[in-house]
Order: sequence, then structure tokens, then C-alpha cells
Amino acid sequence: MQYVSTRATSASASRNPETFSSILLGGLAPDGGLFMPATYPQVTNDELTAWRQLSYAELAYEILRKFATDIPDADLKALTAKTYTPEVYRNAREGESAADITPLRTLEDENGRKLILQALSNGPTLAFKDMAMQLLGNLFEYALAKNDDELNIFGATSGDTGSAAEYAMRGKRGVRVFMLSPNEKMSAFQTAQMFSLQDPNIFNIAVEGVFDDCQDMVKAVSNDLSFKARHKIGTVNSINWARVVAQVVYYFRGYLAATSSNEQKVSFTVPSGNFGNICAGHIARMMGLPIDRLVVATNENDVLDEFFRTGVYRVRKSAETWHTSSPSMDISKASNFERFVYDLVGQDSERTAALFRKVDTHGGFDLSGGPGSDGDEFARVGEYGFASGKSTHADRLDTIRMAYDDYGITVDTHTADGIKVAREHLAEGVPMIVLETALAAKFNETILEAIGVDAARPAGFEELEALPQKFVLMRPNVDEMKTFIAAHTGL
Repeated sequence: MQYVSTRATSASASRNPETFSSILLGGLAPDGGLFMPATYPQVTNDELTAWRQLSYAELAYEILRKFATDIPDADLKALTAKTYTPEVYRNAREGESAADITPLRTLEDENGRKLILQALSNGPTLAFKDMAMQLLGNLFEYALAKNDDELNIFGATSGDTGSAAEYAMRGKRGVRVFMLSPNEKMSAFQTAQMFSLQDPNIFNIAVEGVFDDCQDMVKAVSNDLSFKARHKIGTVNSINWARVVAQVVYYFRGYLAATSSNEQKVSFTVPSGNFGNICAGHIARMMGLPIDRLVVATNENDVLDEFFRTGVYRVRKSAETWHTSSPSMDISKASNFERFVYDLVGQDSERTAALFRKVDTHGGFDLSGGPGSDGDEFARVGEYGFASGKSTHADRLDTIRMAYDDYGITVDTHTADGIKVAREHLAEGVPMIVLETALAAKFNETILEAIGVDAARPAGFEELEALPQKFVLMRPNVDEMKTFIAAHTGL
């Protein structure tokens, strides 16, 4: 399996294909693009049938071996077996089996319209990011040990990526983590979960700004190739290909658990800000998984919803980014969206590069085909099964109350966004699976507002906010950030 950059050109620094291991520890390609497989591996009908009998770890191995062809099979099997165990994903709700790793719960089944919730938040940080990050931590440690090397992870988080990365990397040999987050823009639980870590290889940096400021600095540092090489900078943000492909696994698992034959189809609704999670669904569909619709659910920061309704991708400025009660989606520049656009324009890397240069210079592009637009590829969106919808704070409160009263469960704010949008796209005969984002306890302020009682917390998280916190406060200044990283890497 070979990988190419979405922006590779004849004069590009990324014109030569790469292997899985060679792109594992990095983020952006040298030309600023994102890595994609040269061709999507295909899943046969016989494979899909055989996979119905597998455990989650076994399924992860079968899917990942199609992408990580340069890792010996025995090593990859050991890595997935180490990662996906009930001991790691132990925070299952009452009535759910931790051994299932991502158990399904049917919420509605009326008139042939079925709504299902796929639990993805049973890991150590109670968020879906654990599903990929735990594997990434083990892959990083494996790769670094083979070469007796080290890595300085530089990432940005709007809430859950940071804690998932830090819990996956804490104590890992040869790894340091520098994690940016927007100051006072996360929930109290999310903030405490990150800042309470005292491990010497974890550095939390609160940035005076919004998430997009943090993400822009990660990209700026990644694009400084000499600094990146000198200080051995890698990333765990969703631009990292290994993290995206690890998320492909739970789409297959959800489909196999919700169906009894390969002739059936399902749809997925995915709360999405950075497009990484639903991009994994797009990849699964391109591999041959029988997905009918992929529904993007946004909050008030509706850049993605606007594109899938109109064909216009219009990045918001920092001052136009709303701080909402589903803060992990408070993103106005979806970094993984480039991977989908690359496919949408026929994997034309020259065109992809030109479109995203226009994002930098003009704040977006227009593929609607209308007067003055940049192209007419929006007409092809339906071929990829995409739809979208938007949820507001009032919608969130209503959905949390409805889930509590009608289904007997407490859902977090982002999952509430997903359920609200999913119910607008239910179709007869096609189950709709909503991907859970986090456990409700991480956003207790809004849970209290909605239902008047605290969300239940798994054991070990009772006094999280009372723990001592360690972080530094910095301005969104790339040069100052580089100085800080250099001072703490020892390189």
C-alpha cells in the first residue's frame, strides 16, 4: 500500500509515494497536503461475511492490514490485541457489554425506521477519540522502539483529542506531548482531564484564542520542514492518517452488528467539526462497506453543513466562531475536509492544491457550479452519499431531555446534535446509526441545564476538577511556540 499527498504535483516535495510506516509519525505532507492511499483497498463479500464472527480486535487487524502492509502481520495482530480489550474500554453503560468495545443500543424502531446509538466512549477518557488514540500510542511506541528514536507530538484540541492523546502517550518511551487548547473554551471536565496530568512528558498549553488559532499553529510548525525535522515533530491530530484509518474500524463494526446480511445497508450520522470522524466513514464506503447515507451533524459553527447544502466552503474568522455547549465542534476550518475534496475532484492533486490555496487567500471556494464559482463538482456529492444538518443550543437541550425521558439514557451535547440531525434523515428500511461522541459527564453544565440532575460519572472521575492543574498560558504566536518547544525537547 502506497500513500500520496492530496497536493502532490510534478514539482512537489511529496511526489514520491510513501509507506504506512514512513507517514505514521508525521502529519502534513512536505507540500502541505494530507496523505491518502494511492488506491482504496477493497473488501469482498466473502470477507464481510467472515468478519461477522470476529472480535473487535480481530476486525481491527483485518482492516488495518490492508493499509499497513509494511508492518509484519504478527506485530500488527499483537498491537490490535493489546489495544482493544475490555480492560481498556471498561466504561460501558449498564446493560452493555464491555467486551463488545462499541456496543449498539436501539433507540427507536417504528414503521421500519430504526435509530441506533453506537457507543464509542467507553475508553479511558470517555470520548470516541480513544478508539484511535489508544492504537496510535501503541503504534508510535512500536515504531520508535524499532529505531531507538524519539518523537515530540505537537497537537491542538477543541476538547477531547487532547486528553485522549495525553492518556494514550503518557509514560510512553521516547514520546513528549505538546498540546494546544483554546483558553477557557472547553468544559470544566475536559480542562481538568488534561491539565491535571502531571507526567513529565506532557505539556499543556492554553492559547489565548479559539481552536482554529491552535490548529493554524500546528500546521505552521508542520510546514516548517527544517524545524520539524530538527525537533522530531509529529502529530496526533486527525490529519494523521493512522488515526483516521483506525476510526474506519468502528464503521465496519457498527454495520456488521446492525445487519444480518451483506445485502442490507445502513446510514451513519456523525457529529463533526474537523471532518476526521466522518472522513473515516467515507473511506469505509469507498472500500465497499454498504453505507447508504453519511450525515454530517454540525452545531452553530456550520461550515460543513453550509457546504453540503450549497457547495460553498466558507471558512469563518476567529471572531465569527461561536463558543457553544458542544465545544469540541467549535471549529470553522475543517482540516480533514481536504481528503474528501481530493476524491470529489477526481483525485486531481493540482486542483486540490489550488482550491486550498484559495482557502488561505480568499477564505474558501465555491463548487456549486453557479456564476463565478470555482467548479461544479458539488453535483457529485450525492454519489458519495453525503447529507447534513445543524443543531443549536436549544435543540441540544430538547434532545437531551427527550433521550432522558424516552430512551432512559443521558447523552452528551455533541451526541445530542447527532441524534437531532439523524431523526431528520431517517429512512424506511435503512437503520440509522448515530456515532456517540463522549459520555455526558464531560459536559455536565449543559446536562444540568437540560434535565436538572448531574450526569453519572464512571468510577475514578468523581473529584476530577479538584485535582491540581498544570499548564502554561501563551499567545497565538508561532515563533514563541517554536521557542517553547525547542526549550523543552532537549534537541
